[in-house]
Amino acid sequence: MNQNICIFTGARPNFIKVAPIIRAIDNTPDMDYQLVFAGRADDPTLEGTLFDDLQMPRPDVFLGVDCENLNELTGRVMSEFETYLDKHPVDTVIVVDDLASTMAAAIVTKKRGLRLAHLVAGTRSFDITMPKEINRLVIDGLSDLLFTAGLGSSSIATREGAEMHKIYMVGNILMDSLRQHHNRWLRPQCLDGIADGQYLVFTLNRKVLMDNRDNLLDMLEAVCAEAGDTPVIAPLRGRARQLVTTLQRESPTVTDALHVVDALSYLEFGYLTAHAKGIITDSGNVAEEATFNNVPCITLNSYTEHQETVKQGTNVLVGEDAQRLREALSELMGGHWKTATLPDRWDGRTAERIVRILQESR
Repeated sequence: MNQNICIFTGARPNFIKVAPIIRAIDNTPDMDYQLVFAGRADDPTLEGTLFDDLQMPRPDVFLGVDCENLNELTGRVMSEFETYLDKHPVDTVIVVDDLASTMAAAIVTKKRGLRLAHLVAGTRSFDITMPKEINRLVIDGLSDLLFTAGLGSSSIATREGAEMHKIYMVGNILMDSLRQHHNRWLRPQCLDGIADGQYLVFTLNRKVLMDNRDNLLDMLEAVCAEAGDTPVIAPLRGRARQLVTTLQRESPTVTDALHVVDALSYLEFGYLTAHAKGIITDSGNVAEEATFNNVPCITLNSYTEHQETVKQGTNVLVGEDAQRLREALSELMGGHWKTATLPDRWDGRTAERIVRILQESR
């Protein structure tokens, strides 16, 4: 008898994490899946090449929810996902990460009495004022299967009362995609005339960083001052692109070394970060990829959900402090950076372990 899996996604980064699971399910008998996306089919963050780059199909179902208010989004996703479940036989729902839409799908799943699996479980900031922290607590508390990326996340789930038989340290699913596609990276046009290893990468997504305009300006000035003549490639979209471009235009100390470029495709961005001299980012995913590629990484946050990128990897946390950023960049540009090792189970076989557990734990 076939097991019917619903893979629920809420944002672009989720697809990078579920693509390996889809490949593993396709190679598994007696298991079917449908891929559901909370947003619209024309979501602007889903560039035209994304699914081809990841070698995966587009979602089977788009719920069409698109709103800024997180409480409204939660309610609408709950309603639309319940309608989806009314029409489709499902045994297990896999949800990814910690979005409001992820929490909404998790709540509906358990209200229907279905098995819930959480991919990248056990991550915590320990800051209850963050909406995502509340999402994580709710999703993990409801989940029947907690798929964690490392021992730290498994320990957190255990301390919070999750039963041991629910927790599975499967490894970092991002590494499955990196290993699958590293021979397919595409050198982006924005690197024309720039040698590999002779540029920095800057990314920006966190709302709290963009809301503090003066502090962001201090950070950009620090980046440009320490980079000197080294190009800083900043593939940005939306509000981040508009804000950084404005600050560069208004401030004489945010120099032409900062190259704001269009957001890149998955394969182009993979090349950009893998061949950089160093990376300045506020993205946990980018920091994980930097550790895999052994590229120095400075994270503009005071915590990371994946401590292994700091303890074993190339990642250093500087918070939202421009002076600490300047000091870390000085070390990076001077060639003084820590030696990294790959964390346990970053072997590209996470999806295989997940699908095997789904089979054996029915």
